[in-house]
Amino acid sequence: MAIASRKMNITLPSNLAIDAEVDLCDADGAFFLSARLKVCLPGLDRDVARAVVDAAHQTCPYSKATRGNIEVKIDVV
Repeated sequence: MAIASRKMNITLPSNLAIDAEVDLCDADGAFFLSARLKVCLPGLDRDVARAVVDAAHQTCPYSKATRGNIEVKIDVV
């Protein structure tokens, strides 16, 4: 997220928080993972925070590696 925010000339708050929950799901014996991220960027406008989070998700190496394989829901709170 730091790289994405720098490219957008946005300073991230020092007290940002990310909560991640990962589930092991079962669909008729076919196991798969799903993830939920809650991102808190205090002091940033909600639309700006969403833009930073979306940009980070698109460029993150881990997100790229798992895209299409793990369902990910990202909420800006």
